[in-house]
Amino acid sequence: MPSYDSSRARFRLADRHLAVLGHLSDGRTPPEELFPSLVELQELGLVGAEGELHPALRELTGTLAEPRAVVRIEVTGDHGPVHHGLVVGDNAVIAHDGWPGEEESEYLSILPTTLVWEIARMVNLRGVSVPEPEPARIETTMGALDAALVALGAAQTGGAAPSPADGAVVVRAALAAADTSLADRELDLLADLVCSLDCAWRVTVVWGAPPTPSEEPVTALRALAVWDCGGRGYWVREQPEEPILPGAVVAATPLRLVPVGTSVVWARLTDLLPDRAELAPDAAA
Repeated sequence: MPSYDSSRARFRLADRHLAVLGHLSDGRTPPEELFPSLVELQELGLVGAEGELHPALRELTGTLAEPRAVVRIEVTGDHGPVHHGLVVGDNAVIAHDGWPGEEESEYLSILPTTLVWEIARMVNLRGVSVPEPEPARIETTMGALDAALVALGAAQTGGAAPSPADGAVVVRAALAAADTSLADRELDLLADLVCSLDCAWRVTVVWGAPPTPSEEPVTALRALAVWDCGGRGYWVREQPEEPILPGAVVAATPLRLVPVGTSVVWARLTDLLPDRAELAPDAAA
């Protein structure tokens, strides 16, 4: 069910509620399949009997209708993928936080100067100090990673959960069988990373760029994918390179992981955001 906290001007809304608000903002009647969602918004007092929107929704609907840039964040952990993000408009920035297993996300306006801080919060960026690993990068294939994850999943569901050491042994064996080119040190490190993985996340920033000489509108994007390996620190996934299109990754696709410190992750998150010169003067993302 949707909800509204007037003390902080924040909303809990599902995509279907946003679809209703989008129709009403454009002066259109929502389709019949959205009527139950419309009724929920009316019972909450956010939509009037004639479809008029509560004034508290003005900043939210205006920003979502004409964004300058959109930040999409997908965090995948034990509970599956959870989606967060930010929508940057001319006059406001709207942040939304998802929750595992919940249909609604929380939407609220934030200060534009806190944009990078909000992204860091959503990916749970924290100070991690770990020694430089040996080797300093891991290169294998997505097929080998899939084999390792399948083996670890089977070990975790086959009765009592394995100890970290036993889990690493199982994963190492699966990696060795799937990629015979991996050296012993690489096998040990990658098995440790897979077993230490708290979550994997990726941040994608999309914006409307200045048009081409032929006046064609342009959509630009930058992205960053990271493994959060707990005590093993952060590892940037350089390959496969983001953004990944559907069907682009197969078993033979290269996988390259490079360790980075917290300050480097922060800098790369900052670099994802477009400069003013990169934004189209009036185009929405």
